[in-house]
Amino acid sequence: MPLHLSLAPTWAKACAVFSLAARCLLVACTFFLASCATKDRDHYVRVSVPDQKMLVFRKGVEIDRYDVSTSKFGVGSRSGSNATPLGTMEVAKKIGKGARLGMKFKGRRATGEIVRPNSPGRDPIVTRILWLRGLESQNRNTFSRCIYIHGTPEEWRIGTPVSYGCIRMRSRDVVDLFNTIGVGARVEVTMSPFPSQIVRTALPPPAPALLAPARPSPPAPALSARLATPRLAPAAPPASRVASPARRAKAGTTDAPGV
Repeated sequence: MPLHLSLAPTWAKACAVFSLAARCLLVACTFFLASCATKDRDHYVRVSVPDQKMLVFRKGVEIDRYDVSTSKFGVGSRSGSNATPLGTMEVAKKIGKGARLGMKFKGRRATGEIVRPNSPGRDPIVTRILWLRGLESQNRNTFSRCIYIHGTPEEWRIGTPVSYGCIRMRSRDVVDLFNTIGVGARVEVTMSPFPSQIVRTALPPPAPALLAPARPSPPAPALSARLATPRLAPAAPPASRVASPARRAKAGTTDAPGV
């Protein structure tokens, strides 16, 4: 058998394998470029563990702030610790678009049950899920640990660290965040407190008093004018009311000592 005929099947198989590999590489590159093109690089989220607050920035300008709840087990990335990871992460997936407020999620799937805020004894994941992926060596297992930003029915506890590793928000707040940031938005969790002018909300200026303006007091007369004014002697009582000494003695009304 000629050599070129014996090598034909091998060459055909090699061409088929090469073609398949080329197609897979093309698909992978397409998905990679598409993911890079759709990543949100305009928004940046920062969470302060000491303050239990979240700030949202668009192109470096703060646009929103929320109260949150991080883990009651502290911070860290050890598997099974139930701690909130520190460092820089990104939003890897967004789950729950269009779900009603209070929609319960189990296994990241909507169950159809609506849990009202502050329902006694209820603490599921509700409303929205933003699944985080770690971008640093210290938090690279964030995605596999299933660390989310999500809604909670225990809204009365927001502002204190009570979660099991995730970052909890009120339902309306997490919907607002979900609609604001996209996949790829950076999320930083830090142990640094925010500046006091950010944490504390300035009180509004007092409303103007609705009172009529006070009338100015008349000026005091000059000292020379007061000295020049003659003093009048006290007026004498009317004659009809003045009794003579004889009449007072007759009536027994004299002011004699010892009487």
